[in-house]
Amino acid sequence: MHSSPPRSPADLLLIGIDFSSAPTRRKPITAAFGRRRGQVLQLDRLEALPSLAEFEALLARPGPWLAGCDFPFGLPRELVETLDWPRADWASLIRHYASLDRATIRAQFAAFCAARPAGAKFAHRASDAPAGASPSMKWVNPPVAYMLHAGAPRLLAAGLSLPGLQAGDPARVALEAYPGLLARELLGRRSYKSDELAKQDEARLIARKDLVDALEQGRSRLGLRLKLSHAQREALVDDARGDLLDAVLCLLQAGWAAEQPGYGLPPALDPVEGWIISAEFEAGSRG
Repeated sequence: MHSSPPRSPADLLLIGIDFSSAPTRRKPITAAFGRRRGQVLQLDRLEALPSLAEFEALLARPGPWLAGCDFPFGLPRELVETLDWPRADWASLIRHYASLDRATIRAQFAAFCAARPAGAKFAHRASDAPAGASPSMKWVNPPVAYMLHAGAPRLLAAGLSLPGLQAGDPARVALEAYPGLLARELLGRRSYKSDELAKQDEARLIARKDLVDALEQGRSRLGLRLKLSHAQREALVDDARGDLLDAVLCLLQAGWAAEQPGYGLPPALDPVEGWIISAEFEAGSRG
């Protein structure tokens, strides 16, 4: 079972993290900070973290806080069992994964895929389909396997509480978020961002405006209304890469989880795989 969140959400700092496995000043990790008051989530500020060391420093900040992080916390159980990796608990798996370099990870994952039929090359976690997420073993487009490699061991080392995965400091809680889940609910398949300058077009600009409007009006099933200043709204709309908006989407998912029993996670969550918050699951399922 999962421990329940603090029952004074107005006092709980919420953080949404748009992660990069190789952050730079040009493409930093982005953190959005806010607080929930009833059904309103106020965005307080946005921070750029241009190095993994600065991400580690963020994780070390004293609580109470709850963070939604845009990177996988686990791997498909089918993959882990096929590779015969440690799976007695989440920490042993992550320590093993952290001990491998990227070339080894890529080689082992590629060999796993090569042995499987076309159309079913990748193994999936139980939350991938309901969240619409890429498999966490994918090493290109997007390289979420490397994001897991850079992010999860730092959560472990920081001693955070990861509900369903790791008991840690109850004042510093991290959950796996996925901004695409919330964006897709409100925009369908419309693209709202691109790292490629040639694709940073008017259609994506309009999509960002529509997405921000929907968040401010509270039109998602999360039931939260985002409160922004005029300057914050402009910043979210003007960021063609979508990093600021993705951090805010993760912030809203964290705000939703803060008021859910057991953070809204499946009661039988698989500690090898983890779960993406606000992805729907069937009652009684393994998660």
